[in-house]
Amino acid sequence: MTSIKLPRAYGGLESYTLRNAPLAVRANGAPPRLNRIAYAAAHVVANPLADNEPWLDTAVDWERTIAFRHYLWDLGLGVAEAMDTAQRGMGLDWNGARELIRRSLEAVKSRPGALIASGAGTEQLEPSASVTLDDVIRAYETQIEAIEAMGGRIVLMASRALVKAAKDPDDYAKVYARILGQVKEPVIIHWLGEMFDPALAGYWGSSDHDVAMATALDVIRDNVTKVDGIKISLLSKDKEIVMRRGLAQGVRMYTGDDFNYPELIAGDDRGYSDALLGIFDAIAPAAALALRQLSSGDTAAFHETLAPTLPLSRHIFKAPTRFYKTGVVFLAYLNGLQDHFHMVGGQQSARSLVHLAELFRLADAARVLRDPELAAARTKQVMALGGVA
Repeated sequence: MTSIKLPRAYGGLESYTLRNAPLAVRANGAPPRLNRIAYAAAHVVANPLADNEPWLDTAVDWERTIAFRHYLWDLGLGVAEAMDTAQRGMGLDWNGARELIRRSLEAVKSRPGALIASGAGTEQLEPSASVTLDDVIRAYETQIEAIEAMGGRIVLMASRALVKAAKDPDDYAKVYARILGQVKEPVIIHWLGEMFDPALAGYWGSSDHDVAMATALDVIRDNVTKVDGIKISLLSKDKEIVMRRGLAQGVRMYTGDDFNYPELIAGDDRGYSDALLGIFDAIAPAAALALRQLSSGDTAAFHETLAPTLPLSRHIFKAPTRFYKTGVVFLAYLNGLQDHFHMVGGQQSARSLVHLAELFRLADAARVLRDPELAAARTKQVMALGGVA
C-alpha cells in the first residue's frame, strides 16, 4: 500500500494511502458499437525542451500529442480537435491549431471508423470595437476553408470577435447563416459559456441564457440542414435539457456539461445527449467502459462506473473554470501519457498544489490512475517542487 504526503486545504500535511485498483478496460483499437456519439476534447502536449519563452511562444511535442489521440481512438472515443481543451486561445493560436488539425487528420487515416471533428474559430482576428461582422465572417471562412481542404469536419466555435462586433441577436443570425450556408458538411455548433471564457459573456446577443438559447434555437431551425448538433458548455443540466427538447428534429445535443454528464448522456423518456467533453480526456478509460455498458443496456453499471468520476470532474472544472486544462494535463502526466507536467503558455502554474493534491485523491477514488505506483511517484515529484518533503 503506497502512501504519500499531501497538503490539506485547511493547512498542514497528511499521509494519504492509495486505496483503489485502476479500472480494467480493454482497448483493441476497433471502434465499438455505441448508442451514443462520444468525443473527447483532447489536450496538447508541450515540448519542455524547446528553447523558447513559454508565456509568449508555443512549442508542441507533436509525437506525444498525436500518440494521445491514438490512445483515445484505441478506447473507442472520438477526438474533438483544437478545441478549448487544447488551450485554443490560451496558448495555442490559429497557426498552431491548423498544424495540430493537419497532423490529427493525417493520423486518423490509419483508423477506419474513428471519429474526429475540428474546431474552426476566429482567433486570428483581434477582438476590438473596430471589428465588423464582415471581418468575423472572413475569419471564420479562412479557418473553415483550411480545415475542409484537409478533409476535416467542422466544430463551429464561439467567437470572441463576434461578441465585440454584434449589436443584437440579428447580427448573430446573419453571421451564422452566412457561414452555415457555405460549409460542405453539417457542423457541430459550440456555445461556450462565460465560465469557460469570460470574453464570451453575452453570446447570442444576451446575457440572459434563456434569451440567448431562443436565438440559438432559431439559428439552428433556419439552417437545420447544415447543423449536425450543438454542444453547449453552460454547466447547467436544466438549461441543456430545455434546449435539447427545443431542438429541431434530427439535430443532436452534445453535452459539454462536465458537472452532470452521466445523467445527461443516460437521458430520459424524452431524449438524451451525445457527448463532446473535456473531462473525457482525463477519464477516458472510465468513459469508454461506461459507454459500452450503456450500449449493452446496463444503465446501472453505466452510472456505477461514472459516479466516482463526478467529484473529480467538478474539482477539475471548479472556478475559475478556464483553468481546468491544468488538471487535465496533470492527470495525463500521472498516467504516463506524457513525461512531464509542462503546458503551453506555462499554464501548469494555474492551479495550486492543494488543488493538485485533491485531484490525485479524487482520481484514485474514481479508479482512473492507470498505474497507481507511477502516479504516486510523479505526484511526489510535483509536491517536492513546492516544498512538500
